Formats: sequence, C-alpha cells, structure tokens
Amino acid sequence: MAAAAGAGADEEVDFEFFPIIRRYKGGRVERFMNIPPLPAGTDPATGVTSKDVVVDPAVGLWARLFLPPGGGAPQGKLPVVVYYHGGAYVVGSAADPFTHSYLNGLVAEAGVLAVALEYRLAPEHHLPAAYEDSWEGLRWVASHANGGGGAEPWLLEHGDFSRVFLAGASAGGNIAHYVAARAGEHGGLGLGIRGLLVVHPYFSGAADICAEGTTGKAEKAKADEFWRFIYPGSPGLDDPLSNPFSDAAGGISAARVAADRVLVCVAEKDSLRDRGVWYYESLKASGYAGEVDLLESMGEGHVFYCMDPRCERAREMQARILSFLRK
Repeated sequence: MAAAAGAGADEEVDFEFFPIIRRYKGGRVERFMNIPPLPAGTDPATGVTSKDVVVDPAVGLWARLFLPPGGGAPQGKLPVVVYYHGGAYVVGSAADPFTHSYLNGLVAEAGVLAVALEYRLAPEHHLPAAYEDSWEGLRWVASHANGGGGAEPWLLEHGDFSRVFLAGASAGGNIAHYVAARAGEHGGLGLGIRGLLVVHPYFSGAADICAEGTTGKAEKAKADEFWRFIYPGSPGLDDPLSNPFSDAAGGISAARVAADRVLVCVAEKDSLRDRGVWYYESLKASGYAGEVDLLESMGEGHVFYCMDPRCERAREMQARILSFLRK
C-alpha cells in the first residue's frame, strides 16, 4: 500500500494481514480483532468461578483458572484441561470473551478444572516466543504434581494430575500439539496426559495439499508471507512449528505426542479444514501409538462454536468433546 505524500512512518503501512492486523513502518501495530478482555470472577450463567494467577513474573506470563460450581466433584479431584487460545499468534488472550465464555461452558458441563495459559503475541514478540511461553506454562502446571513445588491452591486442592488434557483452538491447536509432542520427549513431565484436543488447527507446509496449488494459491502465498512476518527467523512453512511432519521435524516429535488419545475437530467451510484433516491423517501415519479420531462439523466455519455456542453443530461438537474428556 503506497503512503500518501508527506505521510510519516507511523502512517505508512509496512505489513497487513486483514482483517486481523496491520503494522506501520514506524513500528505501530493496529489489531482489528483484539476484543477487550473480560474480568475473572463468578459467571452468573454457569456458576463457574475464575481467577488470574502469575506464572512467570519475569516475562509477564499468567494464566486464568476456571473451577466448576461447588469447587469440584464430591467423589474426588477434577481432571485438568490445559487450554491454549487462538488468534493467529497476534491477537487473543486467555481472558478474551471467546475463550472466557467457552471455558465457562466447558468447565460447567465437563466438571473439570481448566487452566487457560497466556502467551506473548507477535509481532512484538516474534515466534517462537508463544511456543516457549506455552511450554513454560505447562511446566508450571506440572510443578504442582507429585510434590513438584507448585504453590497454586486450586491446582493443589482440586487438580487430578493423572487425568490431564491438552487443548487448543486455531493457533492454539497448533500449540497444543507442540507442547504434547515436547512433553512426550520429557516423559510427560510427570503428568498423566489422557488426551489431546486439537480444534480447527492452524498448520501449513511448503507442499500444496488439496486446493492450495490451484484455487487456494493466493491464500497459500499470503499464509507464507504472514508466517515470515510473525517468525522472521523461520525457514518457511516447513518449519517444524508450522509443519510438524516436515523433513526438518522428521516426524519423530509428532509420533511422541504425550497423550493416550487425540481428537481433531474441523469445520467444513473453514479455510483451515484441509490442513486439519491433513494433520489427522499425518498423525495416524506417523507411528503415534494412540487413538486418533476426527470430527467434522458440516456447513460451519472457523471456530463457529464460539460465535454461536447454542447452534446444533456446536452442541454436537460439545457432546463429542465431553465424551472425550470423560473416557
């Protein structure tokens, strides 16, 4: 986009990925989809209580914890769901309305303790910062298991670390896979990771799949440009963070996913749908020893269940996820 005559650097566009983000040559960043966060507290609709806790003050990492009404199951401690929000690595938060509302509903229905981990956003903090923050967040959760020294009372009093689930949507789905694979290389961090929930995940790769080389060619080129914007030091779309099945990744880390089961959710009209199916098929072929299932929501688009959580397909998806968490 050409700058107007006499325009300053703070008015001249350097990069734009509409309708999500724009950066100006002066360094100013404009986010179009960064909805103001909601405060923690008790949700009047579900009775779920949430609070924010510090994870790592050195880099400003924090998490939002969600506890079901009554503080837990009468028969014992609660499964722990570690959740990573979406937002293309550049928007979103553990406290944004979509994440907050979704987890209130999930926690109320599933009877779990949820930990929504925050991570630093690009471009102010280029990748792999989000991945490293997310890994440190999982290590913080694990520090509460087996006398590891963690001090958060909700986790100590209510968390069952033999029943842990890793989950995320969109970019958070990619991150959830990453931390699950990395945990697999570290003995599961002492956690009993029962499942990995990957929802409408944001993956890519240099080799075209489905329509990426034809009708989706322009979109694929934009995705490559965007990846280099948020991760300037990356070799491109076959970076193991973008494509966990590339030659650079070797498929080894993917096969070591530390979870007994994986549920991949895609939506028929989502532009990321084909990559989600590709991830499902590639994981099954990777040598991963666990069970891998796929749920496709027909007629729906990206993260539709956040936009309309009461629609028929959203309720179907929720029922499948609840079943997954209860196994």
